[in-house]
Amino acid sequence: MKDRRKREVVPWSTSFWCALFMVLSCVLFTGLTFSTFRRFGESFHPVLISAWQNPAMEAISGDSSLPPAIEIKETVFFPDQILIFLKYPPSSASLLTKEDLDCVYTPPNSSHPLRKLPPLRLDRQRPDYEIVRCPFEQRGFTVSLALKSNGGHLPAGSVHRWDSLVYEALLDRDNTTIVFVKGLNLRPNRLSDPSRFECVYDGDFNSTKHLLRSDVISVAQEIVRCKTPLIVMNGPHNPNNSMKVSIRVKGGRILNSVAHPEAVEPDAGKYEMCVCTMLRNQARFLQEWVMYHGRIGVQRWFIYDNNSDDDIHRMIEMLKGSGYNMTRHAWPWIKTQEAGFSHCAMRARESCKWVGFIDVDEFLYMPSGLYLHDVVRNQSGSYYSDHGQVGEIRISCHSFGPSGLKRVPEKGVTVGYTCRMGTPERHKSIVRPEALNSTLINVVHHFHLREGFKYVDVERGVMVINHYKYQVWEVFKEKFYRRVATYVADWRVKENVGSKDRTPGLGTKAVEPRDWSNRFCQVMDTGLRDWVLRVMADPHTGILPWQEQNDRSLIEESKDGR
Repeated sequence: MKDRRKREVVPWSTSFWCALFMVLSCVLFTGLTFSTFRRFGESFHPVLISAWQNPAMEAISGDSSLPPAIEIKETVFFPDQILIFLKYPPSSASLLTKEDLDCVYTPPNSSHPLRKLPPLRLDRQRPDYEIVRCPFEQRGFTVSLALKSNGGHLPAGSVHRWDSLVYEALLDRDNTTIVFVKGLNLRPNRLSDPSRFECVYDGDFNSTKHLLRSDVISVAQEIVRCKTPLIVMNGPHNPNNSMKVSIRVKGGRILNSVAHPEAVEPDAGKYEMCVCTMLRNQARFLQEWVMYHGRIGVQRWFIYDNNSDDDIHRMIEMLKGSGYNMTRHAWPWIKTQEAGFSHCAMRARESCKWVGFIDVDEFLYMPSGLYLHDVVRNQSGSYYSDHGQVGEIRISCHSFGPSGLKRVPEKGVTVGYTCRMGTPERHKSIVRPEALNSTLINVVHHFHLREGFKYVDVERGVMVINHYKYQVWEVFKEKFYRRVATYVADWRVKENVGSKDRTPGLGTKAVEPRDWSNRFCQVMDTGLRDWVLRVMADPHTGILPWQEQNDRSLIEESKDGR
């Protein structure tokens, strides 16, 4: 009897494993059930889905290994486009392309998308982040992304307005963070009181309990410099780092942020002369600008692409293939040229002794016959003993008009435009990045310098800038599409009509004036044209290097079209 009772008792370990099996079976069944619902459902709202299976990622990779999901982290609304930030899992081997995605627009108070449009462009921001640019559709619409392969929908992340946002951040070598921010509304070209602000660090800023806080050292324009917590300094080398930085006005709210602090990586070499520019849809003019400045002594180019829709990627790769040392940096932030130049100065500081800040329609010209490095060395040595070390060289700009032309000149702007205004309008600068004030204040044309550094004005007989500002109407109307002090999506909008950024005598009318081709012409100036034709043209054919490059591109395009 005793033996019989003993046989009927189920051991404890067997009960445990049976219970565990039942629990796991329920979890697996639940995950598969929700996954199936998500696969066939048409809802465009976030739904529960098993972390073990992600049909959207399966469709992208064609792999059944069930990798983690791609997700939308943030969405930023601009007046004429929308930026969507995609975050990839560390295991993701490749990024999505324009052909993989649709921008999906859903009306207010609706769960059904009204329409789909293709993205304008995709740009890689970090190894695990990609920016998708979608067209602006209508105010109030929710915007997300859908996978073309299976219609899988990526749920929208946090939505931000552009006019109040922390948008970029760099870690400086002095253990500070340089934060770029819209919405503080500070006076231009002035220092503000840093005690009014604090920097905060977190992954999503959903809670204020576990924020990392740090003191602000300086505030000026759109740039805040603050002390960097130790844990943040070690973060950029961690591929899984999701730490962001933001700014809080003391007693107020924390500004929305899409800025992950990044360390500046130096180039392999050290260059005597570099150039930084910010451009939009200037691919067809870039090669002349790069080839010319390469001939006079520029060694390195930093290209900040401000939402170009043309073939700028291909042009940059072609120039790099021809031996020009240049990099493209996606800079989607509108009306932020000063901030972009400060950002570029910090990147260039690690690799360049001198950096020129000029636009793609501006050409450094030496009437003296010297080359660029000779002028820079002569000018930077002239004030050293009596006035302190030279940290900035300022160059006058001559603004050229259409010069009687009605079509884009075949040989380029340096040869085609030969008539300018009589008086220089402004100046641009070549600076030593090491000499810049820690606030990084600049007004595009010049920077504030550290104590002990001075600037020098170059005589116009030694070096000037030919600014091909008012070109033929076909080019001019595109270039000045956004030329309003306060950003508007279209220059024809009657806003800030009296702004100095508006073209004289043009206002808001995007219609070619009858006398446009003869405007802004007071002095005939063929100096740079003559130099280019004498030094850079083929002595037998008269063809210039950028014309040869254009011909080669046309040949390649015709081959691709066969």
